[in-house]
Amino acid sequence: MAATNGRNNLRIELDTKNCNLRPEEIAKMETNLGVLRTMVADFPVADLYLFVARHERSNEFQVKASLVLTGRTLFTGDHDSHVHPAFLRCVRKLVAKLRGYLDDLGNKPEMAKQEEGTRREVVPVAAPDAESLERAAREGDYAAFRRAAFVYEEPVRERTTRWINRYPELQTLLGNGLSVNDAVEEVFLNAFERYAGRPQAVRIGQWLEDLIDPSLRALAEDPAREKEQISLARTVQEMSS
Repeated sequence: MAATNGRNNLRIELDTKNCNLRPEEIAKMETNLGVLRTMVADFPVADLYLFVARHERSNEFQVKASLVLTGRTLFTGDHDSHVHPAFLRCVRKLVAKLRGYLDDLGNKPEMAKQEEGTRREVVPVAAPDAESLERAAREGDYAAFRRAAFVYEEPVRERTTRWINRYPELQTLLGNGLSVNDAVEEVFLNAFERYAGRPQAVRIGQWLEDLIDPSLRALAEDPAREKEQISLARTVQEMSS
């Protein structure tokens, strides 16, 4: 099993010992790697090495996994009398470790993020009007804030779409009560509420990028409450149009 797909650069290599996996077993394993694939979408290097061995004395299967990323290698393993339960538990543990690593990256200094290829900046499509943004935030006018922030709309959408890959729970909600537009609105709502505390030395594009992860985290933790806030925000915009 060695594969990549068009959505990310995950490369997979599978080695076995004392066992021959049937094609349908390998296909099932591929299916169970879907969440992992989406979570590593932003990494420039993502290599998954799988090792499956059957121990003749115990007749158990042992599965080991090594995920090589830019800046970190994650290891997991499991065993069972059947290969697939062991593989599935192994992958789940790997996903949990990867989530922890992604959380760590969110707290790393700016230079470390740049070096590991996980940091981007939201670049506006035209010159931003910082004065209008500040005035709208100061006056509590969300509709005016969104109009002034329009030059960041598409870049924020693009970055938010990529960040959603790190949250499988949000991916499952897409098309089932949640849209990318909702996630984008969540980012701008957070920007509006926190604008007064924005570090003046940080470019607005950098600051918006830094808001994407906590915004999606809040949406994943309590989608019903956040959707209600998003709906109210849209009502305010519609009333002012």
